[in-house]
Amino acid sequence: MTKKLIFILACITFSIFAKKKMSNYTVSIQETSNTAILKFEINQFITQHQSFEFNNVDEAKASPLAQQLFYLPFVKKVYVTSNFIAIERYDIVQWDDVKTEVAEQIETYLNSGESVINQDQVVKKTAVTVYAESTPNPSVLKFIANKKLVTASYEFTTIDEAKLSPLATELFHLPFVKSVFFAENYVSITKYDVADWNEITIELREFIRSYIEDGKQIVSPEANEILEKTTEKIEANFEALDDTSKEIINILEEYVKPAVASDGGNIQFESYDPNTKIVKVILQGACSGCPSSTYTLKSGIENMLKEMLKGKVETVEAING
Repeated sequence: MTKKLIFILACITFSIFAKKKMSNYTVSIQETSNTAILKFEINQFITQHQSFEFNNVDEAKASPLAQQLFYLPFVKKVYVTSNFIAIERYDIVQWDDVKTEVAEQIETYLNSGESVINQDQVVKKTAVTVYAESTPNPSVLKFIANKKLVTASYEFTTIDEAKLSPLATELFHLPFVKSVFFAENYVSITKYDVADWNEITIELREFIRSYIEDGKQIVSPEANEILEKTTEKIEANFEALDDTSKEIINILEEYVKPAVASDGGNIQFESYDPNTKIVKVILQGACSGCPSSTYTLKSGIENMLKEMLKGKVETVEAING
């Protein structure tokens, strides 16, 4: 039997297990530094903030999806984590020959409604830890988890906006919560002045920890689509910009965002006017309303852009503070 025929039969076997109960999962292919391993990134979470590694079909008993992937003769190892599946291949094929079909199979399986992980067969449950960290903004505290929480950044300033996030909605029911910002592995919470951090930090930390450990949904699956945060939409919006705007975004991503993220915040490019040479940004999380944000904009970001894009930028303004 030829390798091609084996692969086709394996695909058919895989498809039998995919019922036609459609959802809205999409899968994108991401290369890794290891040419034998390919990542299949998913637009929403598929595990309860857990990661699994399977070396063969017997080890994969807790994951029906991983077991089906092992029916493909070139699959050597399967990693299942929060929002992607990574597969290591044997050398009998090249990824370019099969990666599209594998991505389609994973997407079909997920949209069938079949289980990714059977929780009752998971032997060990990893404990969730959350710790609180102060930020330069005295009204904002950063709660950092040992798990990946979201695939993009989100900010909710009212309970109405928070409809896309079950966790943010529950947080807004606490009378002292003013706004909620999510990044990859942390939540930044802005409080009203009526409460003191010394009185509410332990309560918030335990609430967030329990919520994550219970595997509850943090952000709705449709959030990225509605808020235009899908990879495809972000790339399309980026390509539609002028060259200077692209340069500004790249500078913000490389030099500014990591620094503000460590302080529990985010900076988002809004617009660039080539006539006035004004860059407008949106400050989120701990950066929004922070007493030092004006200094950071003028002495930090503005000077950096002026230096790196000589003659193209004069002023940086935050449209929300």
